[in-house]
Amino acid sequence: MTLRQTLLQAAGRVRATRPDVAARAAAFVRACACPGGGFADRSGRADLYYTVFGLQTLAACEPDNSRADDSNDSRAYLARFDPADLDFVHLCCLARCRALLSDAPSAEVRESLPARLETFRAADGGYSHMPGAAHGTAYGAFLALGAWEDAGARLPDVDRLAESLARLRAADGGYANVPGAETGLVPSTAAAVVTLAALGRTVDDATVEWLLAQQRPTGGWPAAPAVPTADLLSTATALHALAAAGGSLEETARAAARAFVESLAEEATGSSGPAGFRGHPAERRADCEYTFYALLALGHLA
Repeated sequence: MTLRQTLLQAAGRVRATRPDVAARAAAFVRACACPGGGFADRSGRADLYYTVFGLQTLAACEPDNSRADDSNDSRAYLARFDPADLDFVHLCCLARCRALLSDAPSAEVRESLPARLETFRAADGGYSHMPGAAHGTAYGAFLALGAWEDAGARLPDVDRLAESLARLRAADGGYANVPGAETGLVPSTAAAVVTLAALGRTVDDATVEWLLAQQRPTGGWPAAPAVPTADLLSTATALHALAAAGGSLEETARAAARAFVESLAEEATGSSGPAGFRGHPAERRADCEYTFYALLALGHLA
């Protein structure tokens, strides 16, 4: 399966285990749809990045619900973007959005997007958000592999990408954003683990143990070992990576993680009103991004 398919499969488990959560999350995301297409960022404006999470949430929660009006609005919104004008992250977002709307990438996507992606290839074989970078990042590798898959193409020089990731292994067993780091970061480690697993490479047991050890007593995962507070992005990506690498949580740890994620739910309007999720305990506003991350986390904790 592609990276996109594994994300949707995991998040989609919530439909069966927590149909109330899935229904409210879908309703929340629909409320974030913009009149001219796309989904709103935190300022209320349509944004490619948030559109990925809006479409992924609907795909996970309502895979059989065909809404021609939504699809047409989204396609019209995506048609505004030229891959040549986009930065690396938004380029990958465009590929993901188009793949979510159609299983058959257009000829334009197959031809133009891969060439643009390669302009972000780093000297060491990885991918970076900055063209001409000396080394890639774990997040860059994850995004690039997903974008190549979403474009219906095969990522070239896979061995060099894996070698780039190997250089990001930190001394403590996690993965960092730069070579030679002493301490890993949770999102970077998760991105590296998922990418390596997708490439069929072995994930070291010490890295799995490192990820397991980062869980806080509150149940969630922080962005880094020194960060005292857990957040939803780090929690969801850590759980996704552990699943990809075959790591498992004890039931008490699973229950704590579940409680942490559920504590970030926005209060629903009425008994069945829309309800999204917030990114961390201090945040008071929900958005499309964290709503999908909540589904992803809960899907792995089902």
